[in-house]
Amino acid sequence: MAAAIRDNQFAALDNGTRLHYASAGQPGQPLILFVHGFPEFWGEWEAQLHEFGSTHFAVAPDLRGFNLSDMPPDLSSYKARHIVDDLRLLIGHLGYEQCILVAHDWGGAIAWNLAIALPQLLHKLIIINSPHPYLFMQALATDAHQKASSDYMNWLRAEGSEAALEKNDFALLDGFFNGMGQPPALWFTDAVRERYHACWRHGLRGGVNYYRASPLHPPTPDHPGPLKLTLDPAAFRVSVSTRVIWGETDFALPKTLLDGLDQFIADLQIERVADASHWIVHEQPVLVNRLLRQFVAER
Repeated sequence: MAAAIRDNQFAALDNGTRLHYASAGQPGQPLILFVHGFPEFWGEWEAQLHEFGSTHFAVAPDLRGFNLSDMPPDLSSYKARHIVDDLRLLIGHLGYEQCILVAHDWGGAIAWNLAIALPQLLHKLIIINSPHPYLFMQALATDAHQKASSDYMNWLRAEGSEAALEKNDFALLDGFFNGMGQPPALWFTDAVRERYHACWRHGLRGGVNYYRASPLHPPTPDHPGPLKLTLDPAAFRVSVSTRVIWGETDFALPKTLLDGLDQFIADLQIERVADASHWIVHEQPVLVNRLLRQFVAER
């Protein structure tokens, strides 16, 4: 039986941020945390909350800047270290020292950073279509195909992009799900569309600021991005048991971003899904839940 979801819960964190979250299951069960990306909100994980609430305390927050969580006005508040701190404090606020972390897109970017910096907080890490930061940096700096695939990031970084996204009843944002070289998304029904529009009406600047605050974007004459970074790959190793699910028809994040991932993670398994896109969580929720169950059950 699907577990019931409790919405409209808020965590006042010690760093001053107030996060909204939804949950299923009972506190005291093992914590599994689901972290969304752009342009989403906790509702991305509805099928997973229903599934895992029967065996875990399943929690899906709105990241800062999204939906019902706080939206700080200053750009610096959206640097990855602050979002990592939100998740660290949320885990403690919920009464836990450790969790299983499942993350997609921008949530995955934050999860990689958390796993690298604070591995003691994670029992297991599960990433869905979100590249390892060092590999993504290399691809943005040297791979012409990746630069072209990620051009949208520089458009989002430009001032006024949130206003453009709001025009014509969020037509461009609807296109994130129905476009990018993919057929119309069957999962993006009228009812789902309205839930996303309700989220976006709370404001888009916070979500767009994730792109503006990050150095990981295609280089331009004005913003060298990854070209100005000199990073030690040894500092990007992940000691946590890690599983990756990757929809291989992802237009913006091609499967080549998986090449070399095993150099950074000792305990790694990759599940490639040939007929899924960036939005695999929505397209194939039964498959995603089955794979998550398999990974969670592994000793």
